Amino acid sequence: MHVDPIAGVNSYDWGKIGNTSAAAKFAAATGSDFSIAEEKPYAELWMGTHPSLPSKDLETQRTLLDLVQENQALLSKDIAEKYENKLPFLFKVLSINKALSIQAHPNKKLAEQLHAKDPKNYPDDNHKPEMTIAVTPFDGLCGFRPLAEITHFLQNIPSLRKLVGEDEAKNFENTVKGKETSDKEEDKQANKKALQSAFTKVMNADKSVLESASKELLEAAQSEGASFAGEGGPSNDGKELADLVVRLNSQFPDDVGLFVQFFLNYVKLEIGEAMFLKADDIHAYLSGDIIECMASSDNVVRAGFTPKFKDVDTLTSMLTYSYAPISEQKMIPADYPYVTLNAPAYSSSSSALLYDPPIPEFAVVRTSLNKLDAKATFDPIQGPSIVLCTRGKGTISVGPKTEKIEEGHVYFVGATAELAIQSETDAEEGEGLVVFKAFCELEDEQKL
Repeated sequence: MHVDPIAGVNSYDWGKIGNTSAAAKFAAATGSDFSIAEEKPYAELWMGTHPSLPSKDLETQRTLLDLVQENQALLSKDIAEKYENKLPFLFKVLSINKALSIQAHPNKKLAEQLHAKDPKNYPDDNHKPEMTIAVTPFDGLCGFRPLAEITHFLQNIPSLRKLVGEDEAKNFENTVKGKETSDKEEDKQANKKALQSAFTKVMNADKSVLESASKELLEAAQSEGASFAGEGGPSNDGKELADLVVRLNSQFPDDVGLFVQFFLNYVKLEIGEAMFLKADDIHAYLSGDIIECMASSDNVVRAGFTPKFKDVDTLTSMLTYSYAPISEQKMIPADYPYVTLNAPAYSSSSSALLYDPPIPEFAVVRTSLNKLDAKATFDPIQGPSIVLCTRGKGTISVGPKTEKIEEGHVYFVGATAELAIQSETDAEEGEGLVVFKAFCELEDEQKL
């Protein structure tokens, strides 16, 4: 069925403005009554059954949540039973103009506790592991850096050392020295404890101390250029880090996030690149348009870069404090085996890549059809799918029914339905028709 992704697009301050927002452009393409205001920021487009903002069937205006709860076969009996008659994943488009909050999403047990204690700020009891796929070039802060990099910054950024405190900085350096990459469990636990202690000290910094340190940091970034932070240190570029300080300070002056970036990996994704964040992984997205797929939850624990509710104590106590290069969080897609690609003239003009995180709730296939009449025919699966077109135009066939699909169009495909997509776009250069298919299929079925 052709669905209206949401009744409107979430308009948060960090969203891209007007027609520059992919979320807004996609929403406006649905044929609903949504129209874009040129001066307004548009941040998120939601696709799914989450009760906060369930999708609607464009023909009947009934919510997707109502439809799947009335007809278990749309999800499959097993998935309906396991996930309480709801779609197990939430599919989103994010259009990011300025930094999102420094945040993490709780694991299932913590989500249940937070929801019971504070349902206003934690609206459901589910965990929220998530996957990000770049639609345009993207950058963000994700996961704790290798410990040697944090040590380098403590020794080369005086304002950071001031905020951490001399005793705390020395404790961190002495604990991790020579054991930064040790595989011994006792070393890893000691490293994590030292990292938690230093990070928690920064996150609870006194306001006046933070303001003073922020001014020092900004002055150093503006004056030192490529030599900033000891020329960046291992795996980092001094000028890039300096530019990032200036950029983030312009968005959130004197915010603790200016210093959090020296604990977290700075990551860039090109179009089609992806990363996966487990529950309890810290991150802050900074810019770009992305596809997000996650377990169906709206729980966020925030602690910086935000005017919203902050819960520093929960954030600093919940994190895993795992530390690793960003390469360990990036995902390498594989060819999706359950699709037949028929591309006129050149077989290489089509691709179907599977992004398959280590959780049961979802996986995503990115299909690119770059020749006129190129076609992708997907094997039926024992689970539901949501299909989003992000580029080009063509047709989508679900069983005997064929409809138009173009940029911004969203379709829900029920379990066991036959799905085919055909391109009406001929790309001389680059890509033609691009669609993302998020789906769930339990592990004893096809998704193995």
